[in-house]
Amino acid sequence: MKHKKMNEFPLMDPSKGLVLFYPDISPNAINSVNETLSGRWIGQGPKVESFQNEFTKKFLHSGSSLAVGSGTDALHLAYILAGINDGDEVLAPAFTCTATNIPLLYLNANIKFIDIDPKTMNLSLEDIKQKVSPKTKAIVTVDYGGIPCEYDELKKISAVNGIALIQDAAHSIGSKYGENYVGNQSDFTIFSFQAIKTLTTGDGGMLVMKNANLNERAKKLRWFGIDRAQKQGGIWENDIQDIGYKYQMNDIAAAIGLSNLECFDDIVNARKELYERYLGGLKEVQGISVIQPVSKKTVDFCPWLLTIIVDKNRAGLMKKLRENSVESGQVHYRNDRYSIFGTQKQELPNMDFLEDKYLVLPLHRKMTVDDVDRVVSIIKEGW
Repeated sequence: MKHKKMNEFPLMDPSKGLVLFYPDISPNAINSVNETLSGRWIGQGPKVESFQNEFTKKFLHSGSSLAVGSGTDALHLAYILAGINDGDEVLAPAFTCTATNIPLLYLNANIKFIDIDPKTMNLSLEDIKQKVSPKTKAIVTVDYGGIPCEYDELKKISAVNGIALIQDAAHSIGSKYGENYVGNQSDFTIFSFQAIKTLTTGDGGMLVMKNANLNERAKKLRWFGIDRAQKQGGIWENDIQDIGYKYQMNDIAAAIGLSNLECFDDIVNARKELYERYLGGLKEVQGISVIQPVSKKTVDFCPWLLTIIVDKNRAGLMKKLRENSVESGQVHYRNDRYSIFGTQKQELPNMDFLEDKYLVLPLHRKMTVDDVDRVVSIIKEGW
């Protein structure tokens, strides 16, 4: 397959068209950041603790959460805490942001790529069942576009095989699996607050651990292996037993996060409205289908992406949209094409089938339903 070069579809100026992504920042965040910048703490301080607490109250029934510098930081810590070591086999999605899988390379793990479910673009349960082995140490999932994976089945597989279930929920904050928010299903769940995510802190992440007893070790790993509370209290014994990292969130980011949490339900409702408008407009367009939930347990979800499957000539549709000042793109690519993962594409028939067909359309709160109607109208004209 010949991939488009980046300069063939350069980034669009938001003043000249409808861009694919736009940061969602509460107006209160400006005052909150100004207040933080005027105080003592701009690094990791009391606002980081407050953000962790408010996040936990909002989304979790049990376990503990730890605010970090990025979703990638959270993944690396989750992999360490799950006991993944040199040579351990890990089942992980081929179709995801490379941030899901790169931290496994830090640990020199053996990644076994899993195919997608063509209806949701999440992990294929059938492929997992075929590839899980006595060597498998963990299963890593991604909730593509905000649609949770089938966690009842995944938990059964992980329990039967005695392996960790690690959930990359970078796309799915605010989504529910059954009656519970994402974050309550797996041994470890990570969230991303990167600039264009549903909830942003500018950049940042959260690690959720079902086993709250891991929290103290996680806090040390977040800060060079040092017990930060004891050090600040003057009672630290000046020893480091774990190799740690500089993965903490800072109070400036946490201030943005706290402000955005206050209006989070409004953010979710607005995204759902736009998504439903797309569904209604595109449902009878020949040659187009929309990636959406297929399970009753995943119907209450917060969409981060609106992904369509284009039966023919995806590049032609992208060109038609761009000529009408609408940005589109693939966003994520199969990881097994990259040199760092060995370059050799795996045998993944569903990924092979959809690789040249999926396309992400704009979905963010700078849009209106009229903008959605315009995008749909352009598509209906043909390409």
